[in-house]
Amino acid sequence: MKKIPARHTWLVMPAILALLMTFVVSCVSTLRAIGLAPDFASKWMQAWLLSYVVAYPTLLAVMPVVRRLVAAIVEPPKA
Repeated sequence: MKKIPARHTWLVMPAILALLMTFVVSCVSTLRAIGLAPDFASKWMQAWLLSYVVAYPTLLAVMPVVRRLVAAIVEPPKA
């Protein structure tokens, strides 16, 4: 399988992070809201899709700020 070039890391990393986080959080939220209803899977996937559509561009926007904050509070590795 051909790998994605490293120059696209800034797009791929938040995409995967948003996918995993929204998948889990939307499951918990949907389960809490409607319980194990017969249409749980359908409602969960609707909630997940909406969450992902919001989360991915948000991560793209805030990632530079997060990197700066982390750099300000984490000591760099010693060489």
